[in-house]
Amino acid sequence: MSTSLQTPTSTVKRGPNRALYDVDTAHKIIDETLLCHIGQQVNGKVFVTPTCHWREGDYLYWHGHGKARNTHGAAKEAQQVCINICELDGLVLARSAFHHSVNYRSVTLFGTPENIDDFDEKVRHFELFINKVSPDRWSALRPVTDKEVKATSLVRIKIDNASIKLRAEGVNDDEEDMDWPVWAGVMPLTKHWQPTQQDSLQSEAYPEPIAPNAF
Repeated sequence: MSTSLQTPTSTVKRGPNRALYDVDTAHKIIDETLLCHIGQQVNGKVFVTPTCHWREGDYLYWHGHGKARNTHGAAKEAQQVCINICELDGLVLARSAFHHSVNYRSVTLFGTPENIDDFDEKVRHFELFINKVSPDRWSALRPVTDKEVKATSLVRIKIDNASIKLRAEGVNDDEEDMDWPVWAGVMPLTKHWQPTQQDSLQSEAYPEPIAPNAF
């Protein structure tokens, strides 16, 4: 049985029948995606920054330049952020324009970033991140330098204040429109990685990287 999340900062008001508040579903969406958008307010201005993410246990992690607004700045000012992750799964084409929709999976998290300063812990997490991007790649790479680790911020928020919203169903047309003569149904969306394109400056062929499971 899934563990319930805390009551989120802002519960889902629109379409609450599609909302969930359980940890297992949140973890699954986080693990199956690579890109999130971090929203924060700085000096009265609102910013949204896309970045890649990964998860370990009950925490979502991301990294950035040592002085980046969405890492160092957010943690330094103990500023709450709102993070959204969303994956489009298909188009829902109805008999009326009003009932067109999309199938999707989305999780929105709220929290105050915690900065990770320990050198070894940072390196361990960079390995987790690289291996999410391409499984087993870390061990083949040129080792990171002290300068690179120190120049990169690592932050996390606990996955306990979040809301999940998803749609995975067919058309929801009005009864009086059911005989309207137009195609109706779902146009599913699937993704796959294209053939790799090796750096043109490499003269030697190396084993191709392993494609990630996440998108």
